[in-house]
Amino acid sequence: MRILVVLPNWLGDAVMATPAIELLGKYYPDAKFTFIGSYVSIEALKHHPLCESAIVDETKKASSRLAATYKLAKQLGRFDLAITFRNQIHSSTLLRFTDTVLTLARRSWHSQLLLSHTPKIKTNQHLVQQYSELAMVNVDNYDGEVPALKLYIEPNSFEKPTLGINAGATYGSAKRWYPERFAQVAGYFKDKYDILIFGGPNEVEMAKEIEENLISLGVTNYKNIAGKTTIEELCANIAGCSLFITNDSGPMHVAAAYQVPTVTIFGPTKYKETSQWKNEKSVIVRHEMDCSPCMKRECPLKHHDCMKSITASEVIEAVKSLEL
Repeated sequence: MRILVVLPNWLGDAVMATPAIELLGKYYPDAKFTFIGSYVSIEALKHHPLCESAIVDETKKASSRLAATYKLAKQLGRFDLAITFRNQIHSSTLLRFTDTVLTLARRSWHSQLLLSHTPKIKTNQHLVQQYSELAMVNVDNYDGEVPALKLYIEPNSFEKPTLGINAGATYGSAKRWYPERFAQVAGYFKDKYDILIFGGPNEVEMAKEIEENLISLGVTNYKNIAGKTTIEELCANIAGCSLFITNDSGPMHVAAAYQVPTVTIFGPTKYKETSQWKNEKSVIVRHEMDCSPCMKRECPLKHHDCMKSITASEVIEAVKSLEL
């Protein structure tokens, strides 16, 4: 059975869609996937054993996105089932242009106009559950069980127990705790773990600040790989960590996919909807605020108290609570 899957754009959202993909593979016999998505989502999910084809969606670069979407759809051909985890008119249009009969997307004006199955998905539940509910909307014998996150990239193996530090968050500065405090936490555990500093191409300066703070604390057993890894290498390195300390971010969900013990610092985002899914050793550090969750990229009140009020000591105690 050929299934077209339009993946979410963000790395974290794509990883949170993996339980829904596992369910599709379980409930539809002889499933074979074609994935369409952003570069990062494709790089993370293209290793799925049921994936026949993985294509980066570059239609927005075309002079006419509609024409480019039509051309892509005709190249793909018809599927037995097509589902989009994006809530965009372009993805609804892509599914329609493939001439696939069974097409799934969450309810919107464009999906109702163009597609066959457009359920109204409740948003007051974890995003993993939302994606899974959408994927199973046409399955009569679905038992309601939602599996854990799943990636198929082989983990790296480090010589010593390794603590991963991820101070970045692509969505915006409001989600980011402070480099000097990450360094304080890492420095506290330097005798137990080697330290690996993560970060994307736009987070190199932040990682450098962590590195400088570690040096000032006399820490030498660290490595800064920010901006130096592919998506595949990023996932493999996170998977090999013994402990991961992070903001709410894509790498946080990668850690959950590999059941890496994790402490996450949450500020302006909805932790009940985007926290780690089914990670047995996962702790959230957050402070209840009248203004949070604001879901803004930058603090609209300019004080950033949801993050500023969280101390390094709190995060250190959270790590200790994991009893590693």
